[in-house]
Amino acid sequence: MKKEFIALAEKNFGLEGMRGIVTGGSAGLGRAIAITLAHAGADVFVLSRSGKFKRPAEDIQNLYHVQADVRDTEKCREVIDEIGKGGLHFLVNNAGVSVKKRMTDFDEADWKRIQEVNVQAAMNLSHFSYPYLKKAEGAGRIVNIASMASHLGFNDVVLYTVSKTALLGLTRGLAVEWANDNILVNSVSPGWIRTDMLEKVLDEDREKKILNRMPLHRYGTAEDIANMVWYLVSPAAKYITGQDFAVDGGALAFGY
Repeated sequence: MKKEFIALAEKNFGLEGMRGIVTGGSAGLGRAIAITLAHAGADVFVLSRSGKFKRPAEDIQNLYHVQADVRDTEKCREVIDEIGKGGLHFLVNNAGVSVKKRMTDFDEADWKRIQEVNVQAAMNLSHFSYPYLKKAEGAGRIVNIASMASHLGFNDVVLYTVSKTALLGLTRGLAVEWANDNILVNSVSPGWIRTDMLEKVLDEDREKKILNRMPLHRYGTAEDIANMVWYLVSPAAKYITGQDFAVDGGALAFGY
């Protein structure tokens, strides 16, 4: 039985022979996603401004760092074309930024930066990856990392909410438009995951509200998000497209 189980797991979740890109992979969710997909067997190319992990990780031979700012359109085009020559099976649009300010205090520079990183970069990279993903055996995959802010409104992060809501529109639109081009497009909306980005907007009052807002009353881990992404790029998810998956401790389902 154990032998059969291993064979089934490898068939459904093994990523051997696959190549993919994870943006914003130097820390937090991107780092966990990249490591998980590499452990599952894929060759993973991590795009980040630094070109390295902020925290050391074990030496993984099939994990490659690429220094590239997702706002640098031509650099990203060159990187994807270079990677795509060897085949491309998935793209994880994870790069994201936020600023903790009230709407009345935002300025044009904040708006431009958030939209360029959270929305425009995902559109550009999806566009550049298209000709390679449509040739992928079994279907190319795009996974956009959205947010609870795609579904709910929060104080002090309105422009972030706007950007992440746009990612849901991008997900659904591309899923329909590219359905006959051998590409599946989905998104993951993380709940409250203890990352550097959360720490930037967290205070005692907000933390109390957060933990009371979900039935599990605890933070998730970056690995929880990575495992959902793993599923969506795996052969097991070959009949899923245009969907958003909330990994949120039950927050969206919670009444009282």
